[in-house]
Amino acid sequence: MSIVGYARVSSVGQSLDIQREQLLAAGCERVFEEKMSGTTTEGRERLDEALRYVREGDLFMVCRLDRLARSMIDLRKIVDDLTAKGVGFRALQQGAIDTTRSDGRLLLNILGSFAEFETDIRRERQADGIAKAKAKGVYKGRPKSVDAVRIAALRAEGLGATEISRRLGIGRASVYRAGWTRVPSA
Repeated sequence: MSIVGYARVSSVGQSLDIQREQLLAAGCERVFEEKMSGTTTEGRERLDEALRYVREGDLFMVCRLDRLARSMIDLRKIVDDLTAKGVGFRALQQGAIDTTRSDGRLLLNILGSFAEFETDIRRERQADGIAKAKAKGVYKGRPKSVDAVRIAALRAEGLGATEISRRLGIGRASVYRAGWTRVPSA
């Protein structure tokens, strides 16, 4: 039997150190790590790799359920796939979760529902905050990275797309998408 861990944080600025230490202390022989949002399983290559790696009789471990999934559907699919492979599942901070027992499966569903609820509430609060800021005229959204007027002015100075992109710190393709048309040389 092998104990395999999975650690995840949502953003590049966050550290995986605490989760890694906890998983190794719990006996994980291998820990798969990822810096990705947990709101979906799409694009989480290290999670996919970990799920392919585990074999019948192994134990798949995370520190907390929300490190694995924030959607009840995703959580159930992952755990059901593990169960079908004969792999046990354990969340360290929710130690009573043992998916080989009915009370463990019940607890998994309850705690998974709370994780999904927490994500929904956070999303609603964020939307409310943005709406309030927009109403006050404070929130303008993400600033445009391409200024078509500035590009036109630099072009009028006789600069080419490469030089314009260098000066503005944008890609050449962005210069062309902003409405640039090549002037045929004489």
